[in-house]
Amino acid sequence: MKRWKIGKRITESRKHKSEEEIITLLFKERGLKNRKDIDEFLNPKKPEKLTIKDVGIEPKKMSACVSRILKAIKNKESIVVYADYDADGICAGAILWEALWKMGAQVMPYIPHRENEGYGLSEKGIDAVVKQYDPKLIITVDHGISARDKVAYAQKQGIDMIVTDHHTKPTALPDCTIVHTTQLSGSGVSWFVAQEVTGGASVELAAIGTIADLLPLTDANRSIVAHGLQAMHTTRRIGLRALMKEAGSVNVDTYAVSHQLAPRLNAMGRIDHALDALRLLCTTSEEKAKLLAEKLGLTNRERQKLTEETVTHARSLIPQNSLKSLIFLSHESYNQGIIGLVAGRLAEEYYRPVIVLSKGETYAKASARSIPGFNIIEAIRYCSDLLVDAGGHPMAAGFTVETKNISRLHAKLTGLADKQITQDMLQKTLAIDVEMPLEYATEKLWQHIQQLAPFGIGNHQPVFATRRVLVADVRLIGKDRNHLKLRISSPNSPSSLKPLIIDAVAFNLGYLYGQLAQGTTVDLAYTLDTNEWNGRRSLQLKIRDVKQR
Repeated sequence: MKRWKIGKRITESRKHKSEEEIITLLFKERGLKNRKDIDEFLNPKKPEKLTIKDVGIEPKKMSACVSRILKAIKNKESIVVYADYDADGICAGAILWEALWKMGAQVMPYIPHRENEGYGLSEKGIDAVVKQYDPKLIITVDHGISARDKVAYAQKQGIDMIVTDHHTKPTALPDCTIVHTTQLSGSGVSWFVAQEVTGGASVELAAIGTIADLLPLTDANRSIVAHGLQAMHTTRRIGLRALMKEAGSVNVDTYAVSHQLAPRLNAMGRIDHALDALRLLCTTSEEKAKLLAEKLGLTNRERQKLTEETVTHARSLIPQNSLKSLIFLSHESYNQGIIGLVAGRLAEEYYRPVIVLSKGETYAKASARSIPGFNIIEAIRYCSDLLVDAGGHPMAAGFTVETKNISRLHAKLTGLADKQITQDMLQKTLAIDVEMPLEYATEKLWQHIQQLAPFGIGNHQPVFATRRVLVADVRLIGKDRNHLKLRISSPNSPSSLKPLIIDAVAFNLGYLYGQLAQGTTVDLAYTLDTNEWNGRRSLQLKIRDVKQR
Protein backbone atom coordinates (compact mmCIF):
# COMPACT_ATOMS: atom_id res chain seq x y z
CA MET A 1 0.00 0.00 0.00
CA LYS A 2 1.28 3.46 -0.87
CA ARG A 3 1.86 6.12 1.74
CA TRP A 4 0.16 9.40 0.81
CA LYS A 5 2.15 12.58 1.29
CA ILE A 6 -0.38 15.42 1.23
CA GLY A 7 0.81 18.84 0.09
CA LYS A 8 -2.18 21.15 0.70
CA ARG A 9 -5.73 20.58 1.90
CA ILE A 10 -8.96 22.31 0.97
CA THR A 11 -11.48 21.04 3.47
CA GLU A 12 -14.66 22.93 2.61
CA SER A 13 -16.76 23.02 -0.54
CA ARG A 14 -17.78 26.54 -1.48
CA LYS A 15 -20.43 27.72 -3.87
CA HIS A 16 -17.93 29.90 -5.71
CA LYS A 17 -14.97 27.58 -5.79
CA SER A 18 -11.85 28.97 -7.39
CA GLU A 19 -9.80 26.97 -9.89
CA GLU A 20 -7.25 29.80 -9.70
CA GLU A 21 -6.79 29.06 -5.99
CA ILE A 22 -5.74 25.49 -6.76
CA ILE A 23 -3.48 26.59 -9.62
CA THR A 24 -1.79 29.04 -7.22
CA LEU A 25 -1.14 26.16 -4.82
CA LEU A 26 0.36 24.13 -7.70
CA PHE A 27 2.62 27.04 -8.65
CA LYS A 28 3.90 27.31 -5.08
CA GLU A 29 4.49 23.57 -4.93
CA ARG A 30 6.76 23.98 -7.99
CA GLY A 31 8.72 26.79 -6.35
CA LEU A 32 7.13 29.52 -8.50
CA LYS A 33 6.78 32.37 -6.03
CA ASN A 34 6.28 35.48 -8.14
CA ARG A 35 4.75 36.57 -11.43
CA LYS A 36 8.14 36.56 -13.24
CA ASP A 37 8.81 32.92 -12.27
CA ILE A 38 5.28 31.93 -13.29
CA ASP A 39 5.46 33.71 -16.65
CA GLU A 40 8.82 32.08 -17.47
CA PHE A 41 7.42 28.68 -16.52
CA LEU A 42 4.23 29.06 -18.55
CA ASN A 43 6.11 30.56 -21.51
CA PRO A 44 9.48 28.80 -21.65
CA LYS A 45 12.22 30.43 -23.71
CA LYS A 46 12.92 29.19 -27.18
CA PRO A 47 15.93 26.86 -26.91
CA GLU A 48 17.81 29.06 -29.40
CA LYS A 49 17.81 31.84 -26.79
CA LEU A 50 19.51 29.66 -24.16
CA THR A 51 23.27 29.97 -23.74
CA ILE A 52 25.72 27.19 -22.97
CA LYS A 53 26.29 28.81 -19.57
CA ASP A 54 22.57 28.38 -18.87
CA VAL A 55 23.02 24.59 -19.12
CA GLY A 56 26.36 24.20 -17.33
CA ILE A 57 28.63 23.64 -20.35
CA GLU A 58 32.11 25.17 -20.07
CA PRO A 59 32.56 27.82 -22.81
CA LYS A 60 36.26 26.98 -23.33
CA LYS A 61 35.46 23.31 -23.90
CA MET A 62 32.70 24.17 -26.36
CA SER A 63 34.98 26.62 -28.19
CA ALA A 64 37.66 23.95 -28.58
CA CYS A 65 35.05 21.47 -29.80
CA VAL A 66 33.63 23.86 -32.40
CA SER A 67 37.08 24.91 -33.65
CA ARG A 68 38.15 21.30 -34.20
CA ILE A 69 34.92 20.43 -36.03
CA LEU A 70 35.16 23.48 -38.31
CA LYS A 71 38.79 22.65 -39.06
CA ALA A 72 37.78 19.09 -40.01
CA ILE A 73 35.04 20.39 -42.31
CA LYS A 74 37.38 22.91 -43.95
CA ASN A 75 40.11 20.30 -44.52
CA LYS A 76 37.58 17.68 -45.71
CA GLU A 77 38.69 15.26 -43.01
CA SER A 78 36.68 12.11 -42.39
CA ILE A 79 34.49 12.55 -39.29
CA VAL A 80 32.52 9.89 -37.41
CA VAL A 81 29.69 10.70 -35.03
CA TYR A 82 29.82 7.70 -32.67
CA ALA A 83 26.41 7.40 -30.97
CA ASP A 84 24.71 5.20 -28.39
CA TYR A 85 22.00 2.68 -29.24
CA ASP A 86 19.16 3.95 -27.03
CA ALA A 87 16.55 6.55 -28.05
CA ASP A 88 18.52 9.44 -26.55
CA GLY A 89 21.75 8.32 -28.23
CA ILE A 90 20.04 7.72 -31.57
CA CYS A 91 18.49 11.21 -31.51
CA ALA A 92 21.81 12.71 -30.42
CA GLY A 93 23.59 10.98 -33.31
CA ALA A 94 20.95 12.06 -35.83
CA ILE A 95 21.10 15.69 -34.67
CA LEU A 96 24.87 16.08 -34.95
CA TRP A 97 25.40 13.94 -38.05
CA GLU A 98 22.66 15.77 -39.95
CA ALA A 99 23.89 19.21 -38.88
CA LEU A 100 27.48 18.50 -40.01
CA TRP A 101 26.36 16.78 -43.22
CA LYS A 102 24.32 19.84 -44.17
CA MET A 103 27.49 21.93 -43.78
CA GLY A 104 29.24 19.75 -46.32
CA ALA A 105 31.26 17.70 -43.85
CA GLN A 106 32.56 14.27 -44.79
CA VAL A 107 30.77 12.70 -41.85
CA MET A 108 29.19 9.33 -41.12
CA PRO A 109 27.16 8.10 -38.13
CA TYR A 110 28.19 4.97 -36.25
CA ILE A 111 26.24 3.05 -33.62
CA PRO A 112 27.79 -0.05 -32.03
CA HIS A 113 26.01 -3.39 -31.94
CA ARG A 114 24.89 -3.99 -28.35
CA GLU A 115 25.94 -7.66 -28.13
CA ASN A 116 28.97 -7.66 -30.43
CA GLU A 117 30.58 -4.41 -29.25
CA GLY A 118 28.76 -3.37 -26.10
CA TYR A 119 27.94 0.08 -24.78
CA GLY A 120 29.90 3.11 -25.91
CA LEU A 121 33.43 3.12 -27.23
CA SER A 122 35.19 -0.21 -27.56
CA GLU A 123 38.39 -1.30 -29.25
CA LYS A 124 36.30 -3.51 -31.52
CA GLY A 125 34.05 -0.59 -32.44
CA ILE A 126 36.97 1.77 -33.02
CA ASP A 127 38.64 -0.82 -35.25
CA ALA A 128 35.43 -1.13 -37.28
CA VAL A 129 35.20 2.64 -37.67
CA VAL A 130 38.82 2.85 -38.80
CA LYS A 131 38.32 0.07 -41.34
CA GLN A 132 35.13 1.59 -42.78
CA TYR A 133 35.78 5.33 -42.65
CA ASP A 134 39.44 5.99 -41.65
CA PRO A 135 38.40 9.03 -39.58
CA LYS A 136 40.66 11.85 -38.41
CA LEU A 137 38.03 12.90 -35.87
CA ILE A 138 35.56 10.88 -33.79
CA ILE A 139 32.84 12.70 -31.85
CA THR A 140 31.00 10.66 -29.22
CA VAL A 141 27.41 11.56 -28.37
CA ASP A 142 25.60 10.37 -25.23
CA HIS A 143 28.64 8.44 -24.00
CA GLY A 144 32.42 8.58 -23.66
CA ILE A 145 32.89 10.27 -20.28
CA SER A 146 33.95 6.95 -18.71
CA ALA A 147 35.97 5.70 -21.71
CA ARG A 148 39.43 7.02 -20.82
CA ASP A 149 41.28 3.91 -22.05
CA LYS A 150 39.22 3.62 -25.26
CA VAL A 151 39.80 7.28 -26.10
CA ALA A 152 43.55 6.70 -25.65
CA TYR A 153 43.31 3.64 -27.92
CA ALA A 154 41.81 5.75 -30.71
CA GLN A 155 44.32 8.55 -30.20
CA LYS A 156 47.23 6.11 -30.60
CA GLN A 157 45.92 5.51 -34.11
CA GLY A 158 46.14 9.20 -34.94
CA ILE A 159 42.46 9.99 -34.37
CA ASP A 160 41.41 13.18 -32.58
CA MET A 161 38.61 12.64 -30.07
CA ILE A 162 35.79 14.86 -28.84
CA VAL A 163 33.52 13.50 -26.10
CA THR A 164 30.01 14.94 -25.67
CA ASP A 165 28.13 13.36 -22.78
CA HIS A 166 25.77 13.91 -19.85
CA HIS A 167 26.45 10.89 -17.64
CA THR A 168 28.00 11.22 -14.18
CA LYS A 169 31.73 11.95 -14.37
CA PRO A 170 34.12 9.26 -13.12
CA THR A 171 37.30 10.11 -11.19
CA ALA A 172 39.57 9.68 -14.24
CA LEU A 173 38.41 11.58 -17.33
CA PRO A 174 39.46 10.96 -20.95
CA ASP A 175 42.39 13.10 -22.07
CA CYS A 176 40.61 14.96 -24.87
CA THR A 177 38.15 17.78 -25.51
CA ILE A 178 35.02 17.13 -23.44
CA VAL A 179 31.67 18.89 -23.74
CA HIS A 180 29.71 17.81 -20.69
CA THR A 181 26.80 18.69 -18.43
CA THR A 182 24.44 16.60 -16.34
CA GLN A 183 21.66 19.17 -16.79
CA LEU A 184 20.73 17.93 -20.29
CA SER A 185 20.13 14.65 -22.09
CA GLY A 186 22.71 13.32 -24.54
CA SER A 187 20.60 14.66 -27.38
CA GLY A 188 20.35 17.99 -25.55
CA VAL A 189 24.14 18.26 -25.40
CA SER A 190 24.34 17.24 -29.07
CA TRP A 191 21.74 19.91 -29.94
CA PHE A 192 23.84 22.63 -28.28
CA VAL A 193 26.98 21.48 -30.11
CA ALA A 194 25.11 21.51 -33.42
CA GLN A 195 23.65 24.91 -32.59
CA GLU A 196 27.11 26.35 -31.87
CA VAL A 197 28.60 24.87 -35.06
CA THR A 198 25.80 25.51 -37.53
CA GLY A 199 23.36 27.94 -35.90
CA GLY A 200 20.45 25.54 -36.30
CA ALA A 201 19.43 22.03 -35.23
CA SER A 202 16.39 19.79 -34.81
CA VAL A 203 14.65 20.53 -31.52
CA GLU A 204 12.08 17.75 -32.19
CA LEU A 205 14.77 15.09 -31.83
CA ALA A 206 16.26 16.76 -28.76
CA ALA A 207 12.80 16.69 -27.17
CA ILE A 208 12.38 12.97 -27.87
CA GLY A 209 15.78 12.18 -26.35
CA THR A 210 15.13 14.36 -23.30
CA ILE A 211 11.79 12.68 -22.56
CA ALA A 212 13.10 9.18 -23.32
CA ASP A 213 16.07 9.59 -20.96
CA LEU A 214 13.82 10.80 -18.10
CA LEU A 215 15.46 14.19 -17.61
CA PRO A 216 13.68 16.63 -15.27
CA LEU A 217 11.36 18.79 -17.38
CA THR A 218 12.44 22.05 -15.81
CA ASP A 219 14.58 24.99 -16.96
CA ALA A 220 16.37 24.27 -20.27
CA ASN A 221 14.83 20.82 -20.64
CA ARG A 222 11.36 22.32 -20.32
CA SER A 223 12.23 24.75 -23.13
CA ILE A 224 13.53 21.95 -25.36
CA VAL A 225 10.55 19.68 -24.74
CA ALA A 226 7.83 22.36 -24.89
CA HIS A 227 9.08 23.76 -28.20
CA GLY A 228 10.09 20.34 -29.51
CA LEU A 229 6.61 18.90 -28.98
CA GLN A 230 5.11 21.95 -30.66
CA ALA A 231 7.46 21.46 -33.63
CA MET A 232 6.47 17.79 -33.89
CA HIS A 233 2.88 18.69 -34.70
CA THR A 234 4.02 20.41 -37.91
CA THR A 235 7.28 18.55 -38.50
CA ARG A 236 8.58 18.18 -42.04
CA ARG A 237 10.64 15.15 -41.02
CA ILE A 238 9.27 12.38 -43.20
CA GLY A 239 10.63 9.65 -40.95
CA LEU A 240 9.24 11.17 -37.78
CA ARG A 241 5.81 11.55 -39.40
CA ALA A 242 5.94 7.90 -40.49
CA LEU A 243 6.93 6.80 -36.98
CA MET A 244 4.07 8.77 -35.41
CA LYS A 245 1.60 7.28 -37.88
CA GLU A 246 2.78 3.70 -37.27
CA ALA A 247 2.61 4.24 -33.50
CA GLY A 248 -0.87 5.79 -33.67
CA SER A 249 0.38 8.98 -32.02
CA VAL A 250 -2.30 11.51 -32.96
CA ASN A 251 -1.70 14.20 -30.33
CA VAL A 252 1.99 13.99 -29.50
CA ASP A 253 2.74 14.78 -25.86
CA THR A 254 5.23 13.48 -23.31
CA TYR A 255 3.16 10.32 -22.82
CA ALA A 256 3.12 9.57 -26.55
CA VAL A 257 6.88 10.07 -26.78
CA SER A 258 7.73 7.96 -23.73
CA HIS A 259 5.22 5.14 -24.36
CA GLN A 260 4.92 5.02 -28.16
CA LEU A 261 7.78 6.71 -30.04
CA ALA A 262 10.79 6.16 -27.77
CA PRO A 263 10.12 2.42 -27.25
CA ARG A 264 10.15 1.91 -31.04
CA LEU A 265 13.48 3.72 -31.36
CA ASN A 266 14.89 1.81 -28.38
CA ALA A 267 13.70 -1.55 -29.69
CA MET A 268 16.12 -1.50 -32.62
CA GLY A 269 19.15 -1.25 -30.34
CA ARG A 270 17.74 -3.86 -27.99
CA ILE A 271 16.79 -6.54 -30.52
CA ASP A 272 18.41 -5.65 -33.87
CA HIS A 273 20.70 -2.74 -34.80
CA ALA A 274 19.96 0.87 -33.92
CA LEU A 275 21.30 2.35 -37.15
CA ASP A 276 17.96 1.73 -38.87
CA ALA A 277 16.28 3.94 -36.25
CA LEU A 278 18.71 6.75 -37.06
CA ARG A 279 18.12 6.20 -40.78
CA LEU A 280 14.39 6.57 -40.20
CA LEU A 281 14.80 9.89 -38.40
CA CYS A 282 17.00 11.32 -41.17
CA THR A 283 15.52 9.86 -44.37
CA THR A 284 14.02 12.07 -47.08
CA SER A 285 12.28 9.16 -48.84
CA GLU A 286 8.58 8.55 -48.16
CA GLU A 287 8.86 4.90 -49.20
CA LYS A 288 11.93 4.24 -47.08
CA ALA A 289 10.31 6.01 -44.11
CA LYS A 290 7.22 3.79 -44.32
CA LEU A 291 9.27 0.57 -44.51
CA LEU A 292 11.58 1.57 -41.66
CA ALA A 293 8.67 2.69 -39.45
CA GLU A 294 6.99 -0.69 -40.00
CA LYS A 295 10.26 -2.43 -39.12
CA LEU A 296 10.54 -0.45 -35.88
CA GLY A 297 6.94 -1.29 -34.97
CA LEU A 298 7.46 -5.01 -35.60
CA THR A 299 10.73 -5.06 -33.65
CA ASN A 300 9.06 -3.27 -30.75
CA ARG A 301 6.35 -5.93 -30.57
CA GLU A 302 9.06 -8.61 -30.46
CA ARG A 303 10.77 -6.63 -27.68
CA GLN A 304 7.52 -6.46 -25.69
CA LYS A 305 7.02 -10.23 -25.89
CA LEU A 306 10.61 -10.97 -24.88
CA THR A 307 10.40 -8.50 -21.99
CA GLU A 308 7.24 -10.10 -20.60
CA GLU A 309 8.79 -13.57 -20.78
CA THR A 310 11.95 -12.41 -19.04
CA VAL A 311 10.10 -10.50 -16.30
CA THR A 312 8.04 -13.63 -15.58
CA HIS A 313 11.21 -15.73 -15.34
CA ALA A 314 12.98 -13.14 -13.19
CA ARG A 315 10.09 -13.05 -10.72
CA SER A 316 10.48 -16.82 -10.26
CA LEU A 317 14.05 -16.24 -9.04
CA ILE A 318 13.04 -13.73 -6.34
CA PRO A 319 12.41 -15.21 -2.87
CA GLN A 320 9.03 -13.60 -2.14
CA ASN A 321 9.13 -14.21 1.61
CA SER A 322 12.65 -12.94 2.25
CA LEU A 323 13.21 -9.91 0.06
CA LYS A 324 16.58 -8.20 0.44
CA SER A 325 17.11 -4.43 0.28
CA LEU A 326 18.53 -4.94 -3.22
CA ILE A 327 17.43 -7.49 -5.82
CA PHE A 328 20.35 -9.01 -7.77
CA LEU A 329 19.52 -11.49 -10.55
CA SER A 330 21.58 -13.16 -13.25
CA HIS A 331 20.86 -15.75 -15.92
CA GLU A 332 22.52 -16.93 -19.12
CA SER A 333 19.24 -16.77 -21.06
CA TYR A 334 18.66 -13.04 -20.54
CA ASN A 335 18.99 -10.86 -23.63
CA GLN A 336 21.34 -7.91 -23.02
CA GLY A 337 18.98 -5.62 -24.88
CA ILE A 338 16.06 -5.89 -22.49
CA ILE A 339 17.64 -6.34 -19.04
CA GLY A 340 17.27 -2.60 -18.36
CA LEU A 341 13.54 -2.84 -19.00
CA VAL A 342 13.31 -5.90 -16.76
CA ALA A 343 15.22 -4.13 -13.98
CA GLY A 344 12.91 -1.12 -14.30
CA ARG A 345 9.75 -3.22 -14.13
CA LEU A 346 10.97 -5.12 -11.06
CA ALA A 347 12.19 -1.96 -9.31
CA GLU A 348 8.72 -0.48 -9.73
CA GLU A 349 6.96 -3.67 -8.65
CA TYR A 350 9.09 -4.45 -5.59
CA TYR A 351 10.16 -0.86 -4.89
CA ARG A 352 13.84 -1.46 -4.24
CA PRO A 353 17.02 -1.27 -6.33
CA VAL A 354 17.28 -4.03 -8.92
CA ILE A 355 20.30 -5.28 -10.85
CA VAL A 356 19.77 -7.76 -13.69
CA LEU A 357 22.68 -9.47 -15.44
CA SER A 358 22.91 -11.23 -18.77
CA LYS A 359 25.49 -13.87 -17.91
CA GLY A 360 27.99 -14.89 -20.56
CA GLU A 361 30.72 -17.49 -20.40
CA THR A 362 33.47 -14.95 -19.66
CA TYR A 363 31.69 -11.63 -19.09
CA ALA A 364 28.27 -10.53 -17.83
CA LYS A 365 26.49 -7.33 -18.84
CA ALA A 366 24.25 -5.68 -16.25
CA SER A 367 21.59 -3.00 -16.01
CA ALA A 368 20.55 -1.41 -12.73
CA ARG A 369 17.56 0.70 -11.65
CA SER A 370 17.15 2.35 -8.27
CA ILE A 371 14.75 4.13 -5.92
CA PRO A 372 15.03 7.66 -4.48
CA GLY A 373 17.73 7.88 -1.81
CA PHE A 374 20.04 5.15 -3.12
CA ASN A 375 22.58 6.36 -5.68
CA ILE A 376 23.06 3.29 -7.85
CA ILE A 377 26.04 4.53 -9.88
CA GLU A 378 27.93 5.43 -6.69
CA ALA A 379 27.15 1.98 -5.29
CA ILE A 380 28.39 0.31 -8.47
CA ARG A 381 31.59 2.39 -8.56
CA TYR A 382 32.18 1.43 -4.92
CA CYS A 383 32.73 -2.07 -6.37
CA SER A 384 34.99 -0.90 -9.22
CA ASP A 385 37.74 -3.33 -8.16
CA LEU A 386 35.46 -6.14 -9.40
CA LEU A 387 34.25 -4.48 -12.61
CA VAL A 388 35.47 -4.15 -16.18
CA ASP A 389 33.60 -0.87 -16.74
CA ALA A 390 30.58 1.08 -15.48
CA GLY A 391 28.58 4.19 -16.20
CA GLY A 392 25.23 5.84 -15.67
CA HIS A 393 23.16 8.04 -13.39
CA PRO A 394 22.03 7.93 -9.72
CA MET A 395 18.78 6.17 -10.73
CA ALA A 396 19.92 4.04 -13.70
CA ALA A 397 23.27 2.54 -14.61
CA GLY A 398 25.04 -0.34 -16.31
CA PHE A 399 28.28 -2.24 -16.02
CA THR A 400 30.34 -5.19 -17.24
CA VAL A 401 31.76 -7.77 -14.85
CA GLU A 402 33.75 -10.96 -15.32
CA THR A 403 31.35 -13.85 -14.79
CA LYS A 404 33.67 -15.41 -12.23
CA ASN A 405 33.27 -12.28 -10.03
CA ILE A 406 29.44 -12.20 -9.99
CA SER A 407 29.09 -13.88 -6.56
CA ARG A 408 31.60 -11.51 -4.92
CA LEU A 409 29.94 -8.51 -6.55
CA HIS A 410 26.52 -9.71 -5.40
CA ALA A 411 27.71 -9.95 -1.81
CA LYS A 412 29.43 -6.56 -1.84
CA LEU A 413 26.49 -4.68 -3.38
CA THR A 414 23.94 -6.40 -1.14
CA GLY A 415 26.00 -5.57 1.95
CA LEU A 416 26.25 -1.92 0.91
CA ALA A 417 22.50 -1.71 0.22
CA ASP A 418 21.67 -3.28 3.60
CA LYS A 419 23.70 -0.54 5.31
CA GLN A 420 22.30 2.39 3.34
CA ILE A 421 18.66 1.49 2.66
CA THR A 422 16.16 1.94 5.49
CA GLN A 423 12.70 0.43 5.75
CA ASP A 424 11.27 3.93 5.34
CA MET A 425 12.98 4.22 1.95
CA LEU A 426 11.29 0.99 0.84
CA GLN A 427 7.82 2.41 1.50
CA LYS A 428 6.38 3.65 -1.80
CA THR A 429 5.13 7.20 -1.43
CA LEU A 430 2.50 8.91 -3.57
CA ALA A 431 2.82 12.69 -3.51
CA ILE A 432 -0.60 14.35 -3.42
CA ASP A 433 -0.58 17.99 -4.51
CA VAL A 434 -3.99 18.92 -3.14
CA GLU A 435 -6.58 17.08 -1.05
CA MET A 436 -9.99 18.56 -1.92
CA PRO A 437 -13.72 17.89 -2.14
CA LEU A 438 -14.82 16.16 -5.32
CA GLU A 439 -16.75 19.26 -6.41
CA TYR A 440 -13.45 20.95 -7.27
CA ALA A 441 -12.74 18.33 -9.95
CA THR A 442 -14.09 20.17 -12.99
CA GLU A 443 -13.27 20.46 -16.66
CA LYS A 444 -12.41 24.12 -16.05
CA LEU A 445 -9.74 23.04 -13.54
CA TRP A 446 -8.46 20.49 -16.07
CA GLN A 447 -8.13 23.29 -18.64
CA HIS A 448 -6.14 25.43 -16.18
CA ILE A 449 -3.83 22.50 -15.41
CA GLN A 450 -2.93 22.10 -19.09
CA GLN A 451 -0.97 25.35 -18.76
CA LEU A 452 1.56 23.45 -16.64
CA ALA A 453 2.34 20.92 -19.40
CA PRO A 454 4.56 19.31 -20.61
CA PHE A 455 4.49 16.92 -17.67
CA GLY A 456 7.24 14.51 -16.71
CA ILE A 457 10.07 14.03 -14.23
CA GLY A 458 10.46 17.22 -12.18
CA ASN A 459 7.06 18.52 -13.30
CA HIS A 460 4.57 15.75 -12.60
CA GLN A 461 0.94 15.88 -13.57
CA PRO A 462 -0.92 17.24 -10.52
CA VAL A 463 -2.35 14.53 -8.25
CA PHE A 464 -5.45 15.16 -6.16
CA ALA A 465 -7.12 13.24 -3.35
CA THR A 466 -10.70 13.12 -2.13
CA ARG A 467 -11.90 11.34 1.02
CA ARG A 468 -15.13 9.41 1.50
CA VAL A 469 -16.48 9.12 -2.01
CA LEU A 470 -19.05 6.52 -3.03
CA VAL A 471 -18.56 3.90 -5.70
CA ALA A 472 -21.79 4.24 -7.71
CA ASP A 473 -20.81 1.62 -10.28
CA VAL A 474 -17.79 -0.54 -11.19
CA ARG A 475 -16.95 -2.95 -14.01
CA LEU A 476 -13.90 -4.66 -15.48
CA ILE A 477 -12.60 -3.46 -18.85
CA GLY A 478 -9.71 -4.20 -21.20
CA LYS A 479 -8.77 -7.20 -23.29
CA ASP A 480 -7.44 -9.01 -20.22
CA ARG A 481 -10.03 -7.42 -17.91
CA ASN A 482 -7.29 -5.98 -15.73
CA HIS A 483 -8.58 -2.38 -15.65
CA LEU A 484 -11.56 -0.81 -13.89
CA LYS A 485 -14.22 1.61 -15.09
CA LEU A 486 -16.05 3.32 -12.24
CA ARG A 487 -18.64 5.95 -11.54
CA ILE A 488 -17.83 7.99 -8.44
CA SER A 489 -20.28 10.13 -6.51
CA SER A 490 -19.94 12.69 -3.78
CA PRO A 491 -22.65 11.89 -1.21
CA ASN A 492 -21.92 14.64 1.31
CA SER A 493 -22.15 17.78 -0.81
CA PRO A 494 -23.49 20.84 1.03
CA SER A 495 -26.97 21.91 0.01
CA SER A 496 -25.43 24.82 -1.91
CA LEU A 497 -23.64 22.45 -4.28
CA LYS A 498 -25.05 19.89 -6.68
CA PRO A 499 -23.83 16.34 -5.91
CA LEU A 500 -21.36 15.11 -8.51
CA ILE A 501 -21.17 11.86 -10.38
CA ILE A 502 -17.90 11.47 -12.29
CA ASP A 503 -16.53 8.68 -14.46
CA ALA A 504 -13.17 7.23 -13.47
CA VAL A 505 -10.73 4.72 -14.91
CA ALA A 506 -8.20 2.69 -12.93
CA PHE A 507 -5.52 1.05 -15.06
CA ASN A 508 -3.99 -2.21 -13.77
CA LEU A 509 -6.18 -2.16 -10.67
CA GLY A 510 -8.58 -4.86 -11.85
CA TYR A 511 -7.58 -7.03 -8.87
CA LEU A 512 -9.61 -4.63 -6.67
CA TYR A 513 -12.87 -5.45 -8.47
CA GLY A 514 -14.21 -7.74 -5.76
CA GLN A 515 -13.50 -5.16 -3.05
CA LEU A 516 -15.27 -2.21 -4.69
CA ALA A 517 -18.94 -3.14 -4.71
CA GLN A 518 -21.57 -0.54 -5.44
CA GLY A 519 -22.04 1.66 -2.37
CA THR A 520 -18.50 1.15 -1.06
CA THR A 521 -16.91 4.25 0.51
CA VAL A 522 -13.28 4.88 -0.45
CA ASP A 523 -10.53 7.51 -0.47
CA LEU A 524 -9.20 8.22 -3.96
CA ALA A 525 -5.97 9.65 -5.35
CA TYR A 526 -6.29 10.69 -8.99
CA THR A 527 -5.32 12.96 -11.84
CA LEU A 528 -7.76 14.84 -14.03
CA ASP A 529 -8.27 13.65 -17.58
CA THR A 530 -10.85 13.88 -20.35
CA ASN A 531 -12.54 11.21 -22.40
CA GLU A 532 -13.62 11.89 -25.98
CA TRP A 533 -16.38 9.79 -27.52
CA ASN A 534 -18.47 10.49 -30.62
CA GLY A 535 -17.13 14.02 -30.78
CA ARG A 536 -18.05 14.81 -27.19
CA ARG A 537 -15.56 15.45 -24.40
CA SER A 538 -16.23 14.73 -20.74
CA LEU A 539 -14.16 14.87 -17.59
CA GLN A 540 -12.90 11.65 -16.04
CA LEU A 541 -10.59 10.76 -13.19
CA LYS A 542 -7.50 8.59 -13.71
CA ILE A 543 -7.18 6.78 -10.42
CA ARG A 544 -3.65 6.48 -8.98
CA ASP A 545 -4.52 4.78 -5.68
CA VAL A 546 -7.52 3.58 -3.65
CA LYS A 547 -7.78 3.34 0.12
CA GLN A 548 -10.78 1.46 1.51
CA ARG A 549 -12.40 2.82 4.61
